[in-house]
This record gives sequence, C-alpha cells and structure tokens, in this order.
Amino acid sequence: MSQFSLSFDTSLMVRDGRGRYRPADTDQILEAARQVIEQKMQRGEAFTSPAAVKDYLRAKLAGFEHEVFAVLFLDTRHRLIEYREMFRGTIDGASVYPREVVKEALRCNAAAVIVSHNHPSGNPEPSAADRVLTARIKQALGLVDVRVLDHVIVAGDTTASFAERGLL
Repeated sequence: MSQFSLSFDTSLMVRDGRGRYRPADTDQILEAARQVIEQKMQRGEAFTSPAAVKDYLRAKLAGFEHEVFAVLFLDTRHRLIEYREMFRGTIDGASVYPREVVKEALRCNAAAVIVSHNHPSGNPEPSAADRVLTARIKQALGLVDVRVLDHVIVAGDTTASFAERGLL
C-alpha cells in the first residue's frame, strides 16, 4: 500500500506590485491583523469587558518599534465611536498634548475615553511620566465632562491597566 502525503506551505502570502504572491514579512502580518481587528470592532460596538479592551489594544499597538499614543472615544454606553492613533514618537517616548485629546473628544462628542500607548521595550510598567500624563489628561477632559475610564499600556503580549492597578 502506498502512502499519499500532501504538504502545504503555512506561511501568509501577500501580493506584490506585479501581482505575484510572496511570503509576508512581520510588518505585513501585523498590518493585516490590525485591519482584521478594525473590521471586527466597528463603530457602535460595546466593549463588554476589560479583557476585550486589552485584546483590541494589543492587536492595534503591539509590534510597533516606536511609541504610539492612541485613544478610544466612547459614548455613554461605552460603545466605540472612534479609535484614533493621535501621536507617534521614538523608541522610548512620544510627545502627547492633552489639549489635542480634548479637541478630538469634543469633535467625536465622546462621553468617555480609554487612552493607551505601547512600550516597544516590552516592559508594561507605567513610568512616572506615564502617571503624570494620565493625570493631566484626566484633569483636562474632566473640564468638559469626559471621563477617562482607563490608560492601558501595551508591551508585546502583555498589558498594564491603570484602572486595575488603582492608578486612576
């Protein structure tokens, strides 16, 4: 009796500019994952648990080699109005302007926000600067009655939540 075996290449393939398929690199795979999560969590979808928020933000922010500061703008029932990457920085920092976060919250007519950024170093621990920034954003948004529900730091596969740590 002869054996029949099929072998499949399990790598993700992408089409290049000439229409040929080539194995995807890491950045292309991460971009594809971001697009899938964007389609999965559309405007009006509710974040039903802290785990869902962390999963969403991990998919959006993990893998960047530079810091990205993002905001989830939410309505009164914590449904997504908009996800926005507002500031980009270097490998160990990003300049964040609370005034711009307030302007965007007002534009979106948001009732609440969840702020987030990544740590390319892989260490999710909040720095002193992260704590000060969170307090400034919370104070600025409080003046226009927008609540800060959490600040989530994404570091690869791990996250740190200010709300879960009692830092808000």
